Amino acid sequence: MADLGANIIFTPFCTDERQGYLRVRYCSQARAIENQVYTVIAGTVGNLPQVENMDIQYAQSGIFSPSDFSFPRDGIVEECSPNIETVVVGDVDLEILRRQRKAGNVTQLKDRRSDLYRLTWTGKQH
Repeated sequence: MADLGANIIFTPFCTDERQGYLRVRYCSQARAIENQVYTVIAGTVGNLPQVENMDIQYAQSGIFSPSDFSFPRDGIVEECSPNIETVVVGDVDLEILRRQRKAGNVTQLKDRRSDLYRLTWTGKQH
């Protein structure tokens, strides 16, 4: 998606345990670094005992950045406390993202060997 112009990738999720949440989080942070994009994860929290397979949920929503000098040191723009219904608000600067893609410490997008693969898009473009 970054090759097609994405600057932010949103990932809604629903997990019932911390390990499931950590898989979503670590993959989201990896995508932020690999693709020089911001990523946002938003999970469901709370109990729904009357709904089969959704009786317990575990989440901690957050906003992540690529790990480079112009971004937060740990790549976390903002995150909420685990398992508390919260709205996460954080500032993302698309201009810093653009500059880092051109001349950052690591320039994955610029240095990709796109001659070795081909992108295929099957969805509708708006």
